[in-house]
Amino acid sequence: MPDRQKLKVVLCWHMHQPEYRDAQGEFKLPWTYLHTIKDYVDMAAHLEAHPKARAVINFAPILLEQIEAYAEQIEGWLQQGSPILDPLLAALAGPVLPQNPEQRRLLAEACLKANQPHMVDPHPVFAHLVSTVRWMTEYNRGLDYVSDQFLADLLVWYHLVWMGESVCRSDARIERLVAQATHFTIQDRRELLELVGEILGGVLARYKSLARQGRVELSMTPYGHPIMPLLLDLRSAQEAMPDVELPEGIGHYPGGRERVQWHIEHGLNVFERVFGIRPIGCWPSEGSVSASTLEVLDQAGLKWAASGETVLANSLKKTGENLTDEKNWLYRPYRLDGTGVSCFFRDDTLSDSIGFKYSNWHGDDAAANFVSNLETIANRTDHDDRVVSVILDGENAWEYYPANGYFFLSRLYELLSDHPQIELTTFGSIIADGVAAKPLSHLVAGSWVYGTFSTWIGDKDKNRGWEMLADAKKAFDRVVKSGRLQGRALDHARHQLAICEGSDWCWWFGDYNPSTSVNDFDHLYRLHLSNLYLSLHEKPPEYLGHAFSFGGGEPATGGTMRRGQA
Repeated sequence: MPDRQKLKVVLCWHMHQPEYRDAQGEFKLPWTYLHTIKDYVDMAAHLEAHPKARAVINFAPILLEQIEAYAEQIEGWLQQGSPILDPLLAALAGPVLPQNPEQRRLLAEACLKANQPHMVDPHPVFAHLVSTVRWMTEYNRGLDYVSDQFLADLLVWYHLVWMGESVCRSDARIERLVAQATHFTIQDRRELLELVGEILGGVLARYKSLARQGRVELSMTPYGHPIMPLLLDLRSAQEAMPDVELPEGIGHYPGGRERVQWHIEHGLNVFERVFGIRPIGCWPSEGSVSASTLEVLDQAGLKWAASGETVLANSLKKTGENLTDEKNWLYRPYRLDGTGVSCFFRDDTLSDSIGFKYSNWHGDDAAANFVSNLETIANRTDHDDRVVSVILDGENAWEYYPANGYFFLSRLYELLSDHPQIELTTFGSIIADGVAAKPLSHLVAGSWVYGTFSTWIGDKDKNRGWEMLADAKKAFDRVVKSGRLQGRALDHARHQLAICEGSDWCWWFGDYNPSTSVNDFDHLYRLHLSNLYLSLHEKPPEYLGHAFSFGGGEPATGGTMRRGQA
């Protein structure tokens, strides 16, 4: 089969975390560095191990800055003893463990946050430590009585189980510590910290090298991961959800277009500083698009964007097109009339199979099934230059797989690299190859999650989050207009506003999410908003001192991922 007739397949892995640092630079949650040493490093290793593989790796710039900050802090601690501003990582590094009972309790409970079947149970010593902490917590037996050695062993094991499989298979330090199992010394902990620092300090350079070799395309999400269509016009939520209840008293988010442009331009600048290249493509935060969003991306010089299958289906139905079950309509790029941005739309079935289905399969069987589904698409679609877009979270799925998805991903890249019917490629390469984008006369605003914005707006808690944000933005605009803030102070306030505009806060608000995560993100959101007011030299509203979303649900994967279709 000639190459031009091969089924083009794009694997796009999206990497992002919100801003976890407070105004003093302390990381309130550890997920940036934990996902880096586990998931970001493993994905780089898989691509390095398969020279013929191709993929799109998408980064949120606010994540890039946090990875850099961690690497700098660890280097500073190792070289000069300067502080590490993450309580969990600082405890691993510090020769003297906290003695305050509350700090010891929080430290021990933080080390429980790992997938039980795949990260705890395979390691009997760690499993015993975890069960001991849970027993003490449940029966209120006083974690302040546990020894420093217990805490040291718990900390070391927690970081061992969060290590990427590629690291575990290649680094002798991990092998030695796992074999030692107990009674870890200060030197053991320092050695582990050095490895963590090496990973954090080198992972972005590895992706940069892969991009220079043409083996990956690096793309970005606007700086703070905002839902751009809602910033541009909250009423865009009504396009896919006509009966949605919008936040009270807002109408339009104040100055939304200016804020979207800031997120794009600042994101481009951060991305270019880190990787030395300016991306041509954008995964809009959560695949959220609207006609206005594509216009702004076009004005910024971006050449492609991507979203969800249901967004395309809703848009084509609006034009009266008959959608077939074979999904011929899905497997091609589109271009909205009046813009120059090529749009790609994810195959929900294939993408969600990786996120929710294959984790309990044998890796070889899962990869074979995935490739078989692609072969079926190749055989049944009837147009040239077919493109299948597989787009999903690149970090949260793998803890539900054995060995962090190592066997599945290794076999998947192997099968796809030399397949006679399939060409692994990137969105940028598809555009460069001249694949024609089909005209699209109308775009129904939505995201990859259900084709709507229901994950971020419409629920009373989510709407309350928007109302708080709008209040803060009005205060920002008032202070800026007064001229009281200038120079660095104004830049700092503008940056703090961008943090508050991120999508992750409203993602978690609502009673269907787990209470622990909702409490974390409710607290962090109110902290960020309070810091915004303080940066404006304004008094934070009283309501920011009180939790407003409490959760209580038990969604799949703990709520970190969603399926494309309800």
